[in-house]
Amino acid sequence: MAQRTNFQIARIFGIRVGVGISWFVVLFFFIFVTTPYFHEVLGGSSTTAYLVAVASVLSFFASLIVHELGHALVARRNGLGVVGIDLWAFGGITRISGLIEGPGTEFRVAAAGPLATLAVILACIAAGALLTDSGHFFEVAVARTGVHATPALVWLSWVGTINALVLIFNLIPAFPLDGGQLAHAAIWWRTGDRNRATRYTGRAGQGFALALGALGLVRLASDSSFGLLTMVLAFFLYQAAGQAVVQGSLGQRIQGITVADIMDREPVTVPAGLTLLDAQEQFFLRYRWPWFAVVDPAQHFLGVVREQRIDEEIAAGRPALSVVEVLEQDLPVRIGVQAPLESLLGSEGLGRLGAMVAVDKDGVLQGVVTLAQVRQALRPASGT
Repeated sequence: MAQRTNFQIARIFGIRVGVGISWFVVLFFFIFVTTPYFHEVLGGSSTTAYLVAVASVLSFFASLIVHELGHALVARRNGLGVVGIDLWAFGGITRISGLIEGPGTEFRVAAAGPLATLAVILACIAAGALLTDSGHFFEVAVARTGVHATPALVWLSWVGTINALVLIFNLIPAFPLDGGQLAHAAIWWRTGDRNRATRYTGRAGQGFALALGALGLVRLASDSSFGLLTMVLAFFLYQAAGQAVVQGSLGQRIQGITVADIMDREPVTVPAGLTLLDAQEQFFLRYRWPWFAVVDPAQHFLGVVREQRIDEEIAAGRPALSVVEVLEQDLPVRIGVQAPLESLLGSEGLGRLGAMVAVDKDGVLQGVVTLAQVRQALRPASGT
């Protein structure tokens, strides 16, 4: 569901945080619709209400980053690669590379996000308690008529309340919500069948999306903005849940097939010490491929070099640079040689770059598996 094209806004603990174009649209929409609420609660000038609205909405998106950082840091601690965090119209997503090997790891990674959100809520309540009594804090949070408060208290109460609502919603046991991931881990642990768990939580996600869409349709008659947004959210949730159902069904059919079974064991690779000019002439102009895997003399996979980057450097007058100086190391193209074929089905690198680089436990490149090879492997399983 994350947007493919986005802009980097930060790098936290070495993790890239990006936003899609839709994020900017929703940011300004939220500020527009919340400003009247803040004006009603605060009274006074509209400028103050607007500034509190901006601060509150930005704080909410910052709390989403905290949520995703919870996932990312626990994933990294469990040996998984973290490609980055993306914010988009309806929340955020942590892009993880590598296969989650067991339900325990999946449960820990999935639970880390909601726990981070809970920490944000508790921090808001604790800070609010320093400004006023707890009863008044929650009166402001629910916008009780006649209740006025300071800008700081309104900001804290709103951020705490919106995060509480997001937490409750996100714990619903339906894919792709965190609650669905937790349910997936539990079913996987109980049955020992990862694909069955994927199908079950995917079906639950489809059912929840349909119910959410029906709610949006009902609200559309009285509140067009809320109803329309709900229906759009339901559409994205249903789409993601449907992909999980398909992935679970295919995974069941192709159990036992690994990356090693279908990969090209003699791929064309570029030596790290080659100059950009030589790489262009010997590889890109010859094979007409957009990128190549780069290896050291011991065949360790170092990263990817793209034709576009080489062309840019040569045009800038730097043809003598070595390939290793223009590597892209954060692209999600690495996969274990013994990884199951089903792990490739939803991999970001296969979709973005058309191939994945298969490495052994020591990081030595063993082969390359392309999208065409994956499709060929799936053809008998799908009966086509």
